[in-house]
Amino acid sequence: MEEFEKPQVSMEEDTEMEESDAVENPKASQKSSSDSESSDSEEEADQNEQLLALEYELSTNPSNYDAHVQYIKLLRRSAEIEKLREARENMNTLFPLSPEMWMEWAKDEASLSNDSNFESVEKLYERGISEYLSIPLWCEYLNYVQEHDPKVRDCLADGISKARNLFERAVTAAALHVSQGSQIWDAYIQYEQAILLTIDQSDIQAKEKQVQRIRSIFHRYLSIPLASLKSTLLAYKAWEVEQGNSLDAEPGDVLGISSHVASGYQKAEEMYNARAHHEEQITRQDISESERFQHYMVYISYSKISFSYLDFEKSFGDPARVQILYERTITDFPVSNDLWLHYTHYLDKTLKVGNVVKDVYSRATRNCPWVGELWVRYLLCLERGLACEKEISAVCCVFQRLVTLVSVWTTL
Repeated sequence: MEEFEKPQVSMEEDTEMEESDAVENPKASQKSSSDSESSDSEEEADQNEQLLALEYELSTNPSNYDAHVQYIKLLRRSAEIEKLREARENMNTLFPLSPEMWMEWAKDEASLSNDSNFESVEKLYERGISEYLSIPLWCEYLNYVQEHDPKVRDCLADGISKARNLFERAVTAAALHVSQGSQIWDAYIQYEQAILLTIDQSDIQAKEKQVQRIRSIFHRYLSIPLASLKSTLLAYKAWEVEQGNSLDAEPGDVLGISSHVASGYQKAEEMYNARAHHEEQITRQDISESERFQHYMVYISYSKISFSYLDFEKSFGDPARVQILYERTITDFPVSNDLWLHYTHYLDKTLKVGNVVKDVYSRATRNCPWVGELWVRYLLCLERGLACEKEISAVCCVFQRLVTLVSVWTTL
């Protein structure tokens, strides 16, 4: 039997046929539309049912962290803005939010506002960076200010000063992060290079001053033991060539740059090489969380290893590097009471008093409110720092409120 090929139908003919079918068979078309609406309706009903269940759970057990997270996710999907704001505030009253949750919150609010009220979004970023160390959150914050603060965006004097202060804060908080700190430095240099382009070509003095500012940032950058050291050196030397400075050396060679910069770079390279193995261990994807935690932590009796990255940093006696490593660990393991106890104990020994120690204790008790020892040491820290009676009473009130809540929850 002769086979017949299926006739080729053009897109126009195909569309006409579909339209014809719809006209000839309106019931089928209506049924398809009805099925789609029914599916959407069922999904919405299911979502509302989940929301009601989570609202009930949170009303009876407000300490359920996962319920807060799920509730916020559902509210984002349903686009209930006011309820979403309230849910986020309620959760943050009890718990610190993850960096990812802060970024979502800031982006949601930014999408709903214009540049005239950008300060409200800035406040969210400020709250976020105060809870955990997060390079992505810092970068989002820096980008937001550059794009949405009119004074910063238009390179006005006040705006430039504000941006520089924010970048310096970011450098202080995060630029020692061995694997990710380069993101802060790169953003800083890019910002200053953009400022250079706005300076009038005829203003030689201002241009030279700005070039020197960029050079100074590069020099600081090259003295920090970061994973990107080699690529940073290449970028710096290429930039110097762009400024008309001839460097008689290979791109990756320290020859050709000033001796003090070369010395700082070589020292940083040695420091990074000494840390590279530890960085590799804590960023491995093929190990369990408990193994990663052990690589972070100091040697303690239950640990299976006798030497860790924190021990390594402590052996160098640099509190800033030890502290940033603790902060990295906390971001990954925020509810480890042993970690917070270790961290606060270290700060008590090295810094003893000051806002840094007080801030860490405040965060420790928010992350692990069930650990009585942290509360006791927090109050002792306040006493050592000669805190006012009002501040001490406020901490005592928070602790008492938690004790009351726990006693209520346990009787439900």
